[in-house]
Amino acid sequence: MTQVMKASEARQQWSQLLNKVFRDQTRVIVEKSGIPVAAVISAEDLERLKRLEEQRAQHFKVLNRIGEAFKDVPEEEIDHEVVRAVSEVRIKRRAKLGKRS
Repeated sequence: MTQVMKASEARQQWSQLLNKVFRDQTRVIVEKSGIPVAAVISAEDLERLKRLEEQRAQHFKVLNRIGEAFKDVPEEEIDHEVVRAVSEVRIKRRAKLGKRS
């Protein structure tokens, strides 16, 4: 569950807010003048976020290596090959599904 609080409320209720975040796994978005400026999340949520960031970084490393391998290939050619490959996969999938019927 995500709750939105004004910064002044968060200051006044800091102890209760921390307990709520810790016990209920509530996430709190803190707003100042109606603008979200911060979030209070559990340590568990923070660890999960760190793992997701690390996974994302690893995925982008792979994408960057792929991009480097095709840096001299015109974008139009890459687009054409992607469309062709997706089309081939769809045809194979339909054929496979047709055999099951």
